[in-house]
Amino acid sequence: MEMLYDKDIREPLFDFLEEVYGKIRILEEKMMGRSRADVVMVTPELLYGIEIKSDADSYARLKRQVKDYNLYYDCNYAVAGTSHAMHIGERLPAWWGIITVELEGGRPDFYILRRPLPNPEVDWKRKISILWRPELAHIQERNGLPKYKEKSKLFVQGKLLEKVPGDVLQKQLCDELFERDYTIIGEQIKQFRRQNGSEGRRGTRKRKRKSRECPQ
Repeated sequence: MEMLYDKDIREPLFDFLEEVYGKIRILEEKMMGRSRADVVMVTPELLYGIEIKSDADSYARLKRQVKDYNLYYDCNYAVAGTSHAMHIGERLPAWWGIITVELEGGRPDFYILRRPLPNPEVDWKRKISILWRPELAHIQERNGLPKYKEKSKLFVQGKLLEKVPGDVLQKQLCDELFERDYTIIGEQIKQFRRQNGSEGRRGTRKRKRKSRECPQ
């Protein structure tokens, strides 16, 4: 049986997800706690964490990865190669979705074995930490909140969670991730720091194509 590797799965997977979900944004290699999410899919309403287990992968880190995914994302999927398809469900919470992938006519073929349910363990404090400071500032502005120029990023996150209704904040968080531009974010962060006196302080189609994580 020919094996499918991660590199064989990713691009066809993104096309499949776009067919299923329509308007999406794909972010790759996103840090979450002590793990790294293979893929984060942003829809207009939800964030999906996606862990790829190709035929060449083991389950060695899966327990830790599942714990971290559950803290950050509204829904989660495991994408399983043929060697894992019949067993991976035993290692996942019941609310995780499963997409299987196998070679069909020389091409990866995907099938939704189980659709995800809402993640009951998502932690808003973790989820909002995905946003960069200029993105948080834009949400503050949209909701008429003070700029909190002298406050830390953590303080601002807490104020948004306190002041903005959850359904509104959810939509605005997704909006910010849809509009994130990795080609200019470094300059945006520098400009934000200059304007707010915090220089040096630490504290695509409309499925825009994949974006790799870069430091905040």
